[in-house]
Amino acid sequence: MQHFKRWLTALILTPLLLWVIIKGSILLFAALVSGVSVFATLEYLDIICANDTGPVPRTTRIISYVACMVLVMGACLGSWQILFFILALDLMALCGFVLVRFSTLPHIFDLVARQVLGIVYIPLSLALLVFIRNAEGGALWVIWLLIVCFANDTGALYVGTFKGKNKLAPKISPNKTIEGAVGGLVISVTSGLVFNLIFFQDVSLALIGIPCALCVAVAGQVGDLFESAMKRVGHIKDSGKILPGHGGMLDRIDGLLLAIPVFYFFSVFVL
Repeated sequence: MQHFKRWLTALILTPLLLWVIIKGSILLFAALVSGVSVFATLEYLDIICANDTGPVPRTTRIISYVACMVLVMGACLGSWQILFFILALDLMALCGFVLVRFSTLPHIFDLVARQVLGIVYIPLSLALLVFIRNAEGGALWVIWLLIVCFANDTGALYVGTFKGKNKLAPKISPNKTIEGAVGGLVISVTSGLVFNLIFFQDVSLALIGIPCALCVAVAGQVGDLFESAMKRVGHIKDSGKILPGHGGMLDRIDGLLLAIPVFYFFSVFVL
């Protein structure tokens, strides 16, 4: 039943996602990414603050959600300076929060550090996806990146389920296996190669894309384990329930968050 829900959710959402990527304007694409960023950040704050004695302060949540939306939408301008300015505004808002709540929150600087980590981890990374979409041939490259990442997840899941014997990181995620990780890498690289040959029809580009896909897939697996480590510390199984069969939004994009900067590097300096 869990696998059925997983595939049903994918079949329902994939056409909408492809339409936005291929046919939608850059503003519509950024709005979608912004919404994903807000939901993922909501889940991140719940996970990272799960062991605190009190709830996450409302001010911290508001600052975080606003930073998510402004960062991703600001990426439409295609300027790194805008992103750095927004990050500076986020820090300024946090400074004001510290001055107001310093006497009532003994762990306030720990909370601020976790918020900054979350902003760099989620919306700043997703903002690069808007940069990629805005470049020449960007829609196809966004689809390529998503295929490589999701093939990595799916390949690791099913190869690990049927062939996995050796644990990859038992203290972080007991169900992940070395065989599953290798299977995910092979399937993701193969998927990326086939996509390049079909849609870009450039053999040299497809060959260059092999190490790119491999690095993206490795980064995706590291991102998956990183989120698993956060959930284990917070004693949480899934980051949420927004996506039936997948868990929360952060569960779905955890690998993508580290894969995006790796691919952006390749797109700027290699491809």
